[in-house]
Amino acid sequence: MARASVGARLHFGFCNLSLSHERLYGALGVGLAAPRAVVDAEPASAVRVTVDEAAGTPAESTGSAAAVRDDVRGYATAAADLLGVDGARVAVRESLRRHAGLGSGTRLAAATLAAVATAHGEPARVRERAPALGRGGRSGVGVATFEDGGFVLDAGHPTARFTTDRPADGEWTVPPVAARHQVPDDWRFLLVEPGADAGRSGPAEDDAMRAAVERADPALADRIGGTVTRRVLPAVATGDAEAFGAAVAEIGRLNGAWYADEQGGVYRPPVGAVVDSLSGAASVFGAGQSSWGPTVYGVTDAARADAALAAGERALDRAGVDGEVSVVRASNEGARIDAAGGADPPSADPERGNTKPRGDGA
Repeated sequence: MARASVGARLHFGFCNLSLSHERLYGALGVGLAAPRAVVDAEPASAVRVTVDEAAGTPAESTGSAAAVRDDVRGYATAAADLLGVDGARVAVRESLRRHAGLGSGTRLAAATLAAVATAHGEPARVRERAPALGRGGRSGVGVATFEDGGFVLDAGHPTARFTTDRPADGEWTVPPVAARHQVPDDWRFLLVEPGADAGRSGPAEDDAMRAAVERADPALADRIGGTVTRRVLPAVATGDAEAFGAAVAEIGRLNGAWYADEQGGVYRPPVGAVVDSLSGAASVFGAGQSSWGPTVYGVTDAARADAALAAGERALDRAGVDGEVSVVRASNEGARIDAAGGADPPSADPERGNTKPRGDGA
């Protein structure tokens, strides 16, 4: 049996959505140590998928296990076809909340591919094969952090390749990594996961992205480019968490201006109220919406982790929503892939920070 285990990722936004510039997209993000997606696989004559009862989070709906099973069945079937094998028995031991801004789709797709390939004694070649699983079309952060973790800036795609219709799976390449940095050991990331509707995915996401690209203001891309080169990259290179937090929060605000018509504001409700509350907390250096949300991130450090956790709880209270709050480390390593099937229980990952649910039972 083989096991693939990988932490979530945060997506801070894109460098450019305007067709007026030479390169499109160019995403920024960071790999996290937790929460994790964990997939086991062993060779079989056909594809069979099970989902452990614990493979979910309290914020997920009742039907989430069935949805995860359907997703993974598709990924495992595609992986078997790519590898030229009959199938695999796949067990999802831990999954991320679906469409919450934590990279659940790419995490599960890549982990399933890696587990199935390793079980059959084959190399996974995730970067090469991710497009055939429908992943890595716009952002390369998910694949890059699956490979190596850390902070990642990808190079995007030549704007000339943009098409109004979504290309078929496999008809793109994952954006290459333009810059990668180790995240300092004492940095921490606050995760506030409101009990809100899932973020956009599938055709709805494609339509929203196309609409945003077709009317994107190129001046915003110029401001983002300056923020990335003069603030984000120097901050992560020098280990300045306060400067990094303020810079990625600015990237998020500028990206939100592109998406305002699609999500009902710079941040989707109720994210804006949570971000506003966290932005006034001394323990949080910068806050924003990860991808389409609803997960809100905050940048902090080990010394302020407990205070940041409390600030996250207050932010949910002030927004009038239930949810879950945690403080986690970044991961400077890629996915753990074990040909013998790792024995460490994913829910007891030692790098997970404090976690506190809000609402019923809190």
